Parts: sequence; C-alpha cells; structure tokens
Amino acid sequence: MFKLSEIKELIKLIDQTTIHEFEIENDNTRIAIRKPNRTESLFVNSVPAANSLFTQQQQLTQPVQGLVEAPSSSEAKAQEAKPADTKADNLHTIQSPMVGTFYSAPAPGADAFVSVGSKVSEKTVVCIVEAMKLMNEIEAEVKGEIAEILVENGQLVEYGQPLFLVKKE
Repeated sequence: MFKLSEIKELIKLIDQTTIHEFEIENDNTRIAIRKPNRTESLFVNSVPAANSLFTQQQQLTQPVQGLVEAPSSSEAKAQEAKPADTKADNLHTIQSPMVGTFYSAPAPGADAFVSVGSKVSEKTVVCIVEAMKLMNEIEAEVKGEIAEILVENGQLVEYGQPLFLVKKE
C-alpha cells in the first residue's frame, strides 16, 4: 500500500515532466496517473485477498497547472480532417464516447471489426473502447463505408476524439 505522501510526491513529479501516463504496481495496489485534457487523474485500485469480498477503489482528480502538450499523431490526423472537408465529402466522424483504450478487434490475434473499405450499418460494431476494465462496443451510427481509421490498436483515446471517418450512403 502506498502512503498518501508518496502519492502526492508522484503527482508533483509527473506534473513537472512531459510524461502523459504513468503506472506503478506494488504488492496488491496499482496506481495509474494520466494527464488528459489538462487534468491529472489518479486511480488507486487495491486487489482484494482471495477470500475477501470487498474491492477498494478511489479516484482523485486535480487540475494540472502549466501543462502544454504536443498533439499526438491521431490528434494531428483528426485536425487534418476538418469539419468542412467531412461535409463536402459526405463523411461522418465516429468519435470516442469516453476515455479509454482503443481495440480494433474483439480479442488479441482476431480479425479487426472493420478495415478501410468495409461496409457498415448503423448497428455495426467498429471497435471496442476499454474503460476501467469494461469493454464498450462502439457502433458505426451511420450506414456507409469506412473511409479512414484515425487511431491505432491499443492506443489511449480521449472523450470526443475522432476514431473513424465513414463515407455515408
């Protein structure tokens, strides 16, 4: 178990660096510190003993002062796909509904849900976004064809981040 003073020191150290994400595990405690949207999140998850029925979980959030981040490659791609261009080309953007990890396939080694050129309908599952160990299936929302995949498998995505461009029918 980590002491509160150790956790505070970790937050200060991470805040002063360009590190975007940090995880550490000690005994039955895992701490993950992330800096999305100029906010630093700390997740403490204690793994219960084999015969315990309780799980302890805390989330602490505090603003990060003076954080300046360069856009990631996916954000740069998303900025290239301007809203005016998407309307002119009849493209629909599928956005991430939450912060989490993007998975293009249902399991490691399995075929991807979709690829560029795949035909989709409104209910077609295009990917999974894992958040807090929950797998959330993301649907296409429109009928059409996948024009571009804007993120890579296993990449951390943020709320509202563009994931796919779909050429609407």
